[in-house]
Amino acid sequence: MREGLVRGGHSGTFTLLAVLSAVEGAIATWLAVKFQRNHNAPNGSIRDRTNLIAFNSWFTFLFSVIYLGLFLHSAHGSILVSVGSHAIFLIIIWILWTAGVASITASLGGGINCSKINYELVYCNQLNAEMGFGWAIW
Repeated sequence: MREGLVRGGHSGTFTLLAVLSAVEGAIATWLAVKFQRNHNAPNGSIRDRTNLIAFNSWFTFLFSVIYLGLFLHSAHGSILVSVGSHAIFLIIIWILWTAGVASITASLGGGINCSKINYELVYCNQLNAEMGFGWAIW
């Protein structure tokens, strides 16, 4: 009974982490490409933090899928799927996500109501989505 619960919980958690990080990666990568191509980032800090979040997203996605595959393939006795290995991975991504999402939130002033600002902010809704999905992953 307990083993089935652990397998189901692990699979569900890492699947959710992979899906959310893929969505966040798509948003952040799209923003990073637009900022690079059009040179229209609101400022350098938002551009740099968007690049950090794009890295965090794809790093998280890649290793979540790897851990999910390894866990489903050989959950017993492998150092690659040990509790310690998971803990190291989760601590690393927690640090990366804390740095990325807190910094983009600070750069955006804690979030923006795009319909009530009196200045032009390119990709306002996408920046809010980037921040929101980032906090969901964190």
